[in-house]
Amino acid sequence: MDFSTKWTNLPKGPSLKNLTERGFGIPKETQHAAVQDLTRAHIESFDQAVTEGLSRVVQGIPPFEFKFRNDRISLAFVEATIHSPLAAKGSICRDLRVFPAECRGRRCSYKGKLVADISWSVNDIPKGIIKQSLGQVPIMVKSKLCNLHGLSPKELVEHHEEAEEMGGYFIVNGIEKVIRMLIMPRRNYPIAMSRPKWKSRGQGYTQYGISMRCVKQEHTAINMNLHYLDNGTVMLNFIYQKELFFLPLGFALKALVDFTDFQIYQELIKGREDDSFFKSCVSEMLRIVMEEGCTTRSKVLNYLGERFRVKMNLPEWYTNEQCANFLLDECICIHLKSDMEKFYLLCLMTRKLFTFAKQECMEENPDSLMCQEVLTPGQLYLMFLKASRLFRVYLVQYRVSAGKSFLEARGLDNWQCNHDLLILINNLSKPSRHVIVQECLGMLQNTGLCVVADKLNFIRYLSHFRCVHRGAAFAKMRTTSVRKLLPESWGFLCPVHTPDGEPCGLMNHMTASCEIVGPALPTTTLPALLCSLGVTPVDGSPGQAFSDCYHVVLDGAMVGWVEAELAPILVDSLRRFKVLKENKIPPWTEIVLVPKTGKASLYPGLYLFTTPCRMVRPVRNLAQGKQELIGTFEQLYINVGIMENDIEPGVTTHQELFPHSMLSVVANFIPYSDHNQSPRNMYQCQMGKAETGVLFLLLFYGNCPIDSINRNGLSF
Repeated sequence: MDFSTKWTNLPKGPSLKNLTERGFGIPKETQHAAVQDLTRAHIESFDQAVTEGLSRVVQGIPPFEFKFRNDRISLAFVEATIHSPLAAKGSICRDLRVFPAECRGRRCSYKGKLVADISWSVNDIPKGIIKQSLGQVPIMVKSKLCNLHGLSPKELVEHHEEAEEMGGYFIVNGIEKVIRMLIMPRRNYPIAMSRPKWKSRGQGYTQYGISMRCVKQEHTAINMNLHYLDNGTVMLNFIYQKELFFLPLGFALKALVDFTDFQIYQELIKGREDDSFFKSCVSEMLRIVMEEGCTTRSKVLNYLGERFRVKMNLPEWYTNEQCANFLLDECICIHLKSDMEKFYLLCLMTRKLFTFAKQECMEENPDSLMCQEVLTPGQLYLMFLKASRLFRVYLVQYRVSAGKSFLEARGLDNWQCNHDLLILINNLSKPSRHVIVQECLGMLQNTGLCVVADKLNFIRYLSHFRCVHRGAAFAKMRTTSVRKLLPESWGFLCPVHTPDGEPCGLMNHMTASCEIVGPALPTTTLPALLCSLGVTPVDGSPGQAFSDCYHVVLDGAMVGWVEAELAPILVDSLRRFKVLKENKIPPWTEIVLVPKTGKASLYPGLYLFTTPCRMVRPVRNLAQGKQELIGTFEQLYINVGIMENDIEPGVTTHQELFPHSMLSVVANFIPYSDHNQSPRNMYQCQMGKAETGVLFLLLFYGNCPIDSINRNGLSF
């Protein structure tokens, strides 16, 4: 039956007319903006992954090199492109484009072709580029690669979709699946941690350490730790190809820069010039390097390369120094490009480690939202493409299965003509689809990354896209610290909307106003702006002693020092630029000044974050009278009032946009929730996903709470 005819044949009335116009009559010209925002974080992350992210991943893959007779052959990926879903060539159809409705009906996957440009060279002489298909990969619905992108509600209906189709999911074998957003440690930030199990890593190890999750622009991540030993030295710990390695810190510092031992000593003791114990420990770390005969940088690189090359699958013609440089590039502070930046960051981490080991600063809670960010679907998509070694396996198989035999048979000159031999691996995209069927590599969990998008009703459906999971591995742990509702999560994670039973506290939902920072623009102009506002460059000397200054860290790179008296003024200036949107700093920048308190509080310093995947939310800046996006770490050091009578002049700096900013979209549906017991609100969040009818009609045809969330709250 035609539903529009069904509705229009009923007796006329104001409410029925409203229903007809909104739902079953003529579609609106544009989609509902608030509804589309529910999945924006998923779609933006995927769009970034298949454009800039994929290019960076491909360009970051080291060339595959091997030797044939006396010639050095190199294979490298230059570029990769994912195409929109299309029917196979030769298909008899009016339109080659494939739409999601067809995949649901045929029980097939919505996927596009992955094409790569492979360059090959002989003895560093380029020989050409070969374009080759690597199979099919899944495409997110409503992303830029989806054939539904940019269609109006009327066009969506013509393609058998809902007028308010949100997208943000994949279609695998006809089933709609959503990649969950996962909580991860904050990228490029050194976290002071105490782990008793670290004592078992070797003789002299203590429970004190500094952990950092270093993440490149293409979202490649590696965990790096600094361990404090009871003899006062520091051990650097990193992972390469799933194997744990330990390296004395002195070797890493001398391998990064061509400094004398005295220059390295002077850099390490900055701010702790009066600490005789720390100075003796630094001297001991440098003495360990000297005892191995490593007096210069080149000798240190040769020493490291000689010992690590057996673990690295590098060509035999690589020198020891080249092997060591490859190790430094791939394993130590990988988010930084220059060795000088890595050196200064390791010095900062060492100072923080000794301060923490002497109990002069407090431990940071990795379960607190201030030390966390969100792993978005697009980021996980890229991580798996690289972790599954999709590209690398192709080159290796080409070398083993085809390249060598063909070279021996026909010689090197005819190799470039043999394009047919490039088709060696059938269905290379199968590992990438394992993400959608709950498999991943190199993470704490291999299940629960993806769930079926239930459409029992709209509330249950939308909650999949606002869900943030702590990780399936934590469900089996006996500790309850990960489940605690900490005050730092105010305004970012809903305190009401969490399930009962085993996942309680592990699977939370973002608040209605919380957003995930999408693709971030480069911040190349920020260091110059900071210097113009009074920051002393990292290699300079400030007007006061280093102990009276704050270090300034931008996205995990130390950029300089700022005097303690000037730091609040600098923060106010940066915040003004941020709120007024003068294009000097991005509006999603997180500005955190951890002050010196004279007690064992958090390690003081000025930290600036512009990286993606962070949680941010809007509040009103009282000084400027405009909205400002604040982050989870930033919220700890600003004073936010809720109601007008909460504002204290000279103390309160920000105000909530509306009183219920702490609630999720689903929790906002509960009428008079402030008159309920707190368990009743939690129960209603679950039962609303099983109810149909009233709430569904309210959402689409009545006075929708989502419409008024950013204005005056609920109105039923």
